Amino acid sequence: MPESDCSKYRERLEDIKYWYEKAKIFYYNQKGKMDHLVERKLTLETQLQKTLDNIDVLEKVRILLQRVSEHAREQSRAHIESLVTNCLQYIFDSNLEFRIEIEEVRGRPEAEFFVVSNLDGMTIKTKPQDARGGGIIDIISLAIRIAMLECSDLELKGPIILDEPAKHVSDDYITQVAEFLRQVTYMFKRQVIMITHNRHLSEMADKWYRVEMNNGISIIVGDEERPEKPFDS
Repeated sequence: MPESDCSKYRERLEDIKYWYEKAKIFYYNQKGKMDHLVERKLTLETQLQKTLDNIDVLEKVRILLQRVSEHAREQSRAHIESLVTNCLQYIFDSNLEFRIEIEEVRGRPEAEFFVVSNLDGMTIKTKPQDARGGGIIDIISLAIRIAMLECSDLELKGPIILDEPAKHVSDDYITQVAEFLRQVTYMFKRQVIMITHNRHLSEMADKWYRVEMNNGISIIVGDEERPEKPFDS
């Protein structure tokens, strides 16, 4: 074989070796990247599965908490309805009931209060402010406050302090209001401290003070104490 042909084959062989080495370097470079991407993919898939598992657990927890919340809310609603209804029936009329209707509005529970009257087979549902004037509102407000205090998870001790709790209640029902407050003190074992201008309410107290203004100064002008009245169950 002529020398020139051998030289050409050697050059061609060197050229092939060059491109082979370059291709091998490129291959291992890309293989390294691919191995890294595969490893990264496996890591991300593992993280994704853990995330999906966490989402599933969190969803179950959310449903559980929602059901627990609904159960607790229903218990509180029933307790408050019962106490306020008993209060209304004791003071005003055995045909009166108090209802709380709870609806989800924009993802939040909202409560509406109603007074239900059952007369001659007819059921009339109205808002408290539309039911027999301000006296109903006074009694509902008083009963709800007491019910919320007793339904609370917090250990709220101490007396119940009231400022003119029945100022819109007529004298026809004020005695029943006084008796209801007396029963509250026995039922829940709480002292009731009350500011009132109503003579009937003050006379029902075990202890009362009359305060008068004299030349801009508040003066206690009377202190009456009476033996505790027996509790009527």
